Parts: sequence; C-alpha cells; structure tokens
Amino acid sequence: MLFNSVDFAVFLPVVFVLYWFVFKNKLKAQNLLILTASYFFYGLWDWRFLFLILASTIVDFFVGIFINKYESKANKAKLWLLVSIIFNLSLLGFFKYYNFFVGSFIEMFQFFGYAIKSTWTLNIILPVGISFYTFQTMSYSLDIYYKRLRPTSNFLNFAAFVSFFPQLVAGPIERASNLLIQIENKRSFNYNQIVSGLKLILWGLFKKLVIADALAPIVDDVFNNYNTYSASTLILGVTLFSFQVYGDFSGYSDIAIGTSKLFGFELMSNFKFPNFSRNVAEYWQRWHISLSTWFRHYIYIPLGGSRKSKLVSIRNISIVFLVSGFWHGANWTFIFWGAFHAVAFIPVFLLGRNAVYKNTVIAQNSYLPSIKEVFQVFVTFAIVTFSRIFFRSESITASFNFIKQIATNFHFENYNHPLGYRMIDYYILILVFVVYEFIIRKDERNPFKFKSKIVRFLIYTVIIFTILLFFDDGVDRSFIYFQF
Repeated sequence: MLFNSVDFAVFLPVVFVLYWFVFKNKLKAQNLLILTASYFFYGLWDWRFLFLILASTIVDFFVGIFINKYESKANKAKLWLLVSIIFNLSLLGFFKYYNFFVGSFIEMFQFFGYAIKSTWTLNIILPVGISFYTFQTMSYSLDIYYKRLRPTSNFLNFAAFVSFFPQLVAGPIERASNLLIQIENKRSFNYNQIVSGLKLILWGLFKKLVIADALAPIVDDVFNNYNTYSASTLILGVTLFSFQVYGDFSGYSDIAIGTSKLFGFELMSNFKFPNFSRNVAEYWQRWHISLSTWFRHYIYIPLGGSRKSKLVSIRNISIVFLVSGFWHGANWTFIFWGAFHAVAFIPVFLLGRNAVYKNTVIAQNSYLPSIKEVFQVFVTFAIVTFSRIFFRSESITASFNFIKQIATNFHFENYNHPLGYRMIDYYILILVFVVYEFIIRKDERNPFKFKSKIVRFLIYTVIIFTILLFFDDGVDRSFIYFQF
C-alpha cells in the first residue's frame, strides 16, 4: 500500500478512528491494532513476506532476552548477538545480494577465460523494506549487547515496534530506545500533535507528487537516452534527479513522521534540508539521518571511529561509505557511489571541517546567505549531484558513458519535455521550491510556520490544489527507496 494512493486515504482514517475512539485508553488493544494494521499494510504487497518480518521479530525478541540473561558471561552474550546478526544479514544477503554475488563470481571466471553457466542465478523477488526492518531489529540486539537498553518481555509491543507501518518500508530506521519505549507507554490524544502530523503529511505529499513525480518522466528520458543528448541536457537531467530523489525520499519520511504523530508517536528526523549543506560532511548530517547515524553507532564507532590515528580513521570512513553504498543495492554502481562519497568526505575530515556546521544552518542569523555560503552550497550540491550519475545509472559502464557524453558533447541545446509540457514551468517549480525550503530551513518539523493565518491559508490552498492537479492513481508512483 502506497502513502500516495486512494487505498491509504481510506485505510488511515479507519485505523485512526479505531485507535482513538474505539480503543481509547486501552494500551494493549491499541498496540494490537497497530500490529494488525501494520501486517495488513505490508501484506498487500505480498503476504508471503510477512513470514520474513515475523521470523526476524521472533529471533531478535528472544536474542534480546538471552543476551540480557548472559550479560555476565561475555562469550554467551556475544554468541546470541551473532545469532541476530547472522540471521538478519542472511535474510538480507539471500533476497537482495544472492544474484549479485553469483553474477560477479561468473563474470570473474569469464574474465579469466572460464565459461560458467548462469543457471545458479534465481528469480528472487526483493521484499519491500527488508533493508530497513532488518537493520531496525539488529539495532535492538546491539543496543542490549552494549547495555544501552534492557530487553522487553512483551512480544506484542516488540512486534509492533518492528512492523510499525508508517516507517516500515522506507524508514526512518528507528531505535528501540525511541520507538519501542513509546509503544510501551500510554499515549494521549493531542490535538496539536495531530495537526502537526497532518501538516507534515501534506508537505510530504507535495514533495512526492508535485516535485518528485513531476520530474520523473524527464529524468527517465535523459538517463534512458543519454547517448543522444548533449552535455547541457545531461547536466539538466542529473540535476533534476537530485531534486527528484530528495522530494521522493524526504517526502516519504515526512509522511511517515506525520502519520506517526496521528497516533501519538514521535519519530526521529530523517532529512534536514540537505540541499543547503556547505560541505559533504554537513550533507551527510542532513541526508537520511537515520541510516547515517546507524552506521556511525554500529560500525564507525565500534571500529574505533576517529579516536585513533588519521590512517585508521580514514579506513573507518571508507568502510562506512562502502557499506552504505552496498546497503543501497546489489550493483557495482552503488558501491562506486559510496566510494566516491568517501573520497569527497575524507579531505573535509582531514581539514577538521567535518563537524563545523553541525549545529548551524545556512544564513543562521540573517535573511540571506553570504557569497561564501552560496559558493559552498553550490560546490557541495555539484559534488553530490555528480555522484548521482552512478546512483541512477543501470551499470558502471553506463555511468562512465554518461560522463563521457558530457565531456565530449559539450554544447547547449534546448530540451523538450518527453510528454510535450513546457520546461519553463518545471524550472519555475524548482526555483519556488528551493526558495520556500530556504525560508523554512530552521525547522524541518514545521513546514508552514508562519504567523499570518492568511499566509498559511494561501499556502495550504496552493499546495492542496497542486497535489490534486498532479495526482493520478492510475500512474505507478512507487517511492524510489522501496527498491532498497
């Protein structure tokens, strides 16, 4: 079930009414409703994959109990932690990476002149959201092992935590220390929280339907036919892809966070206006925050983080970015994308600039950014956008051919929309979107924070009108990160 579908528009109010008006003040009943709704929500994609979520839930529920039971016996506790890691990574490895490893193995032998038949590959369907919920359950076991958390003895609560439908298939990747604790405690109907949630849902739908989906045909056309276009069109295509993937993924996160608010839950922020980042390090502090912090807490810091030598720190940074690339998909393009970001991040780290913008935003104390900030944002956006050639291309060969086409066919040409629409309308749309996000850049949780009721009313009216204008339930509007 998609957030941007008629089905969800019916499903959400029904669950909301049952949750607050039928099962009000009944914590166990509310949590059971969340679990049932979550399994129904996920099962509409393919009910068979519900068994994977259930298996991961059962394993990590008991792993948590046994790690805690043997906390004074380090070897036994570590053994149970390995059970969780091996089980979840095996699920992820089989469904997401099996064919990748087999294909790479076959290609390696063919390179050396040995012919191997490709009968080892399997027709495997990738379960939606498997990369997200396996990481979420593993973090639970890891937190118990590192004594950051005590295990729950309530299976219902834990199952609701693992399958919580607003963030099940594309995050944010939540920690038990935040979401599970909220599930275990009574929630109260809070009018202001619900209104805040509806605003985030509205903003997320705008970013998805009006920004991301509107740009999708252009991006698809440019990347599918890159060998026929000039450099100006290719640069336009990858630039618009940057806005597409941002609108798509951050839009999903906004809807997920907003939907959670409707039920009394507060999820972590996943995006904080990354397009206004002043260096690559700040970008990764603002983009897909739940994943980047996951890697920081469970891979980077255990490896030694930046506490040791510069060489070891560089190694750790490289590992994190390579794993991040591999997490995104079973394709060498993602691994190369991760390596590219490592190369871009390391100079910032060596210059000691990786945390300089951690608690500030562009134009922190002024209405407009300085010339220096504008230049920094432009360079950072250019670096990130260039990396997305690898992220979007079907293969490494296609990626380099795309870049080669830019370098060898460098001239300007007018681009015509594949569906015949006026391109100037899209340029204006992106410009207005960027300016609006700059205005609200200090609070990602409140996209309509204006004192004037008239201004807010006009903004609501324009956004709702454009959403209705762009909405077409007959079009495939899946979220990009569902494939991860």
